[in-house]
Amino acid sequence: MESEMIFILLLALIVLGPRRLPEIGRQIGRALAEFRRAKNEFVGQIEEEVRRLELEEKVQPPVAPASANQILPPSSAPNGTVNSSSIPSSDVSNAVAAAPGSHA
Repeated sequence: MESEMIFILLLALIVLGPRRLPEIGRQIGRALAEFRRAKNEFVGQIEEEVRRLELEEKVQPPVAPASANQILPPSSAPNGTVNSSSIPSSDVSNAVAAAPGSHA
């Protein structure tokens, strides 16, 4: 890794010359510092928004839709069932008593 850096510096010295190399180095340093500053500012804004959203979630209880608290009647009776109103109660008690295995 060191030999690569030395090669790059020597190449820059040859291409740019000894007078412009320090000036270019300062410009690159300023650009990198500005980039770091912008990155840190962006990351700070994102983290602040995440913290704000987490606080809002903690403060506000979850809101259930109004329809979640209602019990809706079935849209139609399932096939093969009998409405309880069509069987007289005396017939039901007789059927239970006559069922095999019942001890009533």
